[in-house]
Amino acid sequence: MTQELTSPSPAPQAAGPDRGPQWWRDAVIYQVYVRSFADSDGDGIGDLRGVRERLPYLRDLGVDAVWLTPFYASPQADGGYDVADYRAVDPLFGSLQDAGDLIGAAHELGLRVIVDIVPNHTSDRHPWFQDPELARQRYVFRPGKGGQGELPPNDWESVFGGPAWTRTDRGDWYLHLFAPEQPDLDWERPEVHEEFAAIMRFWLDLGVDGFRIDVAHGMVKAAGLPDIGHGEQARLIGSQVLPFFDQDGVHAIHRTWRRLLDGYPGERIGVAEAWAPSIERLALYVRPDELHQAFNFQFLNTGWDAGALRQVIDASLTATASVGAPTTWVLSNHDVVRHTTRLGGGLDRARAATLLMLALPGSAYLYQGEELGLPEVTDLPDDVRQDPAFFRGGRFAGDGQGADGCSGASGQDGFRDGCRVPLPWSGEAPPYGFGHGGSWLPQPAGWHRLSVAAQTGDPSSTLELYRTALELRRRLPGLGDGEMSWRPAPEGVLAFARPGMLCTVNTLGRDTELPLPGEPLLSSAPVAVDGGSATVPGDSCTWWAI
Repeated sequence: MTQELTSPSPAPQAAGPDRGPQWWRDAVIYQVYVRSFADSDGDGIGDLRGVRERLPYLRDLGVDAVWLTPFYASPQADGGYDVADYRAVDPLFGSLQDAGDLIGAAHELGLRVIVDIVPNHTSDRHPWFQDPELARQRYVFRPGKGGQGELPPNDWESVFGGPAWTRTDRGDWYLHLFAPEQPDLDWERPEVHEEFAAIMRFWLDLGVDGFRIDVAHGMVKAAGLPDIGHGEQARLIGSQVLPFFDQDGVHAIHRTWRRLLDGYPGERIGVAEAWAPSIERLALYVRPDELHQAFNFQFLNTGWDAGALRQVIDASLTATASVGAPTTWVLSNHDVVRHTTRLGGGLDRARAATLLMLALPGSAYLYQGEELGLPEVTDLPDDVRQDPAFFRGGRFAGDGQGADGCSGASGQDGFRDGCRVPLPWSGEAPPYGFGHGGSWLPQPAGWHRLSVAAQTGDPSSTLELYRTALELRRRLPGLGDGEMSWRPAPEGVLAFARPGMLCTVNTLGRDTELPLPGEPLLSSAPVAVDGGSATVPGDSCTWWAI
């Protein structure tokens, strides 16, 4: 049942510092995976009150906004991305009052709040799907093939493995591009459009500053639901247009949502989680009358190679500039192997990649725990895993793919639990201050060295590197949104200028000598300066004042 607040949430306030009217163009946005951030009630699962209590940490880290993963009422078949009631908070995470209190507390601290919305599918426990007649009006149902309708309507596969169709007791089939517990909505039905507009207004009225739109490339399916003709279809996501993803019709939906967002004060934003086969197609999601941002998964999927990085940076900036949008940069999230592990070079390479990302024009997304240098947890026992892909036969085992088709080289064979282990806050033993009742996934024994308490005040720690980098990014006018230009550099090294500063990135595994660019501002590893030259360590990034 939809919950109600016992008292109104504080009105939304402008988050600060004020970096101009289009705050989102260069914002640093921190992703909170709610169940793994902080546990306030001792049940081993993170919750909204835990997030609210830790908001001062995020303010002091220096981020501009917080993105919260789904906390709605849900059977939790897919970590909350199977929503049964979009206007209620799941008791695992608290109450609607807790959500309102969190939003108000964040605004008081100068932080904006972005929440997930899941429009491609609902839970099979959603009231619409529980009513057999209503389900067939608002979800994708089709008769089966074969003499008795015993075969699926087409050859589409679930992203999580296995067929994308499940047969009902009535003999027809429903589409689920993810788990069977996540039936796909039929966006040809006006009632679906009306309901999601109402859901958005509900949360905007409560004060949220925007939405991260899950599977923003879904919703619209090709007419006739044509066969693809071969298997292993999840490998094609992000490399070619598929009849169930990145169809042109999704853009009409996003334009409607943009008009809705523009009707609210304070520049509320829409962020697309969109897998597109090219950066140019991704840019279509952020045209002036569509969404504000789209995750740049091409950058996330690029290896630690100077030439490849330069190519994807250039292509990203060119594509977004063509539609007047900012580029977003992201290295980790709740669906991919953490970049400390994924990039293959450990903490040194991860720290360097972070400084590179924060020096680029546009907006940056951080995933909780990356500021601590957390690695992927690769040795979780099978009996604690909760990723639906694992339970559907390990389809992605060994292929380096995450459950959304994204690169997850090394780490846990693409299973997403390894990047979702709860954060270490303090103490010498699990749960490291996460809560007083254990943690829903086991934390490694050595994580006391990576905790917030252990790293705070240590100038060599990854946490203090992030804090310093974010403080400089706020203070230096040349960082954030704006221009950049490449500078000559040796093979394996990137060098680019922003107004007033230069960034150098050594992707080689060895020290490299460079002409001294200027005064070092910040480096991911110690830099040696000798007269007119500087020696930059392998797998490092340095910001220079010029």
